[in-house]
Amino acid sequence: MSLYAAFDLHANNSYLAIVDDGGKCIFKRKLMNEPGSILKMLRPYRDEISGIAVESTFNWYWLVDLLMDEGYKTHLANPSAIQKYKGLKHNDDKSDALWLADLLRLNILPEGYIYPRRQRPLRDLLRKRSHLVKLRTSLILSLQNIITRNYGLRIGGNEIKLLTKDTVTPLFEQHSALELSGKVSKETIDYLTRQINRIEREAEKAMDPPELHKYEYLKTIPGVGKILSLTITLETGPIERFPKVGSFSSYCRKVPANWISNGKKKGSGNKKNGNRYLAWSFSEAAEFARRNDPTTRKYYNRKASKTDAMVARATLAHKLSRAAYYIMRDQVPFDANKLFA
Repeated sequence: MSLYAAFDLHANNSYLAIVDDGGKCIFKRKLMNEPGSILKMLRPYRDEISGIAVESTFNWYWLVDLLMDEGYKTHLANPSAIQKYKGLKHNDDKSDALWLADLLRLNILPEGYIYPRRQRPLRDLLRKRSHLVKLRTSLILSLQNIITRNYGLRIGGNEIKLLTKDTVTPLFEQHSALELSGKVSKETIDYLTRQINRIEREAEKAMDPPELHKYEYLKTIPGVGKILSLTITLETGPIERFPKVGSFSSYCRKVPANWISNGKKKGSGNKKNGNRYLAWSFSEAAEFARRNDPTTRKYYNRKASKTDAMVARATLAHKLSRAAYYIMRDQVPFDANKLFA
């Protein structure tokens, strides 16, 4: 007899359900997220369990690693692709776990990619950098507003970020309250800048040689520098998991989520499907390329003249994501003639 297990995973507890090959529930229980307790509950069924499904929540790493280390065949369930019957009167953790187990039993469980454990820390380090960049940007914008509001001046973000020269604090010397506000903002921005630079240095040193090769080719894309290429490499993982370029662009959130019937919009899909860090990376790359690369700027201007700036930026980001797919798949440098022909 084959058994199929599933965990409905939460922050501090999980609901475990086990069904047999006929769909009959033979075990169900709420468990605390303690490795010893979870393995103890699974042990009596170990030899019969054909697979275990784990819901892909924010904290799936530890449970998937635990089960795989114990030799269980583990599947990461993709919640965004799982549909439940909308007419149910009652639904709870038990029914969610049983539903996952049944999907696994029927071999129709939508699965997510189990990112290699060895590379997760580096990917999370770059995600922390992204978090710090957003904090720094919010402080820069706030400081710019204070300066503009009180003095009618406009200081660029790059000038504020300078570590070698403080152009901000002297502006507030005649006003003690504003001086403190400016000083605190500038010191915090400088601190974040140093930490961001530190992360960048460590991330680049930590790249494995095979991944570094892919990372070097990505840097040939207009608008893609050291950090964006590192982010794209780590967030993508093995490019072979995307069978077509359209699948990769969709994962990068660069494919429209509209539902169209007979030429009319009937609604929209889940815009959050995919990877938000890749979405950010290619949007950033499109903006940098538009500003600094003549060929890209020419394409952008031509597109913007027919639509608008927002659509042109989105189209450019989509094109860059497609270029990145072929560069990673074929290990070749960027070719503008192929992209903008």
